[in-house]
Amino acid sequence: MDIIAHGLWTALVCRWQGRRRPMKRATTAWTVGLAMAPDSVQLSPIVMAALVTSDGWAAMQAYFLALPHYQPVLPPLVETAMHHLHCTMHSAIVAGAVTWLVWKWTGRFWWPLVGWWLHIVIDVFTHSDDFYPSPVLYPFTQEGFDGLAWNTPWFLWLNYGAMACVWLWQVRCWRPR
Repeated sequence: MDIIAHGLWTALVCRWQGRRRPMKRATTAWTVGLAMAPDSVQLSPIVMAALVTSDGWAAMQAYFLALPHYQPVLPPLVETAMHHLHCTMHSAIVAGAVTWLVWKWTGRFWWPLVGWWLHIVIDVFTHSDDFYPSPVLYPFTQEGFDGLAWNTPWFLWLNYGAMACVWLWQVRCWRPR
């Protein structure tokens, strides 16, 4: 799924959770931020290359507009860095270790980590083998589940339409307490 959709779905989940237990704006911001972080971190090498190399801007544009089977050739260092950051940030093993460390350190579950977990779960089903499958068991394997590519046009419409419906339902049906 695209970065914006991750943030919007997570904001809807936070709004839903806020009905059960009031949530501070900072907690919501952290949760949405962590939902968007795996892709933001993964994209950092190509953004940095766009800022410091002559062909970096064109490579970044080609990458952002790529479709399955039509991924652009990137500089080897950028491609390697992006690959390993993608694997690390989309790994349930890594997220589980971070969750466990935070839990041991604070003595409780830190809600904003739900954003990261939502990102991983959603991406398992919305990335195909042809377009950055989510390697949930990295570093043990780089294999991912063959889901539906999020940037398939009909799926993009369905996804954003579903978000709009959920948001309208929340606005229309939920009364402030």
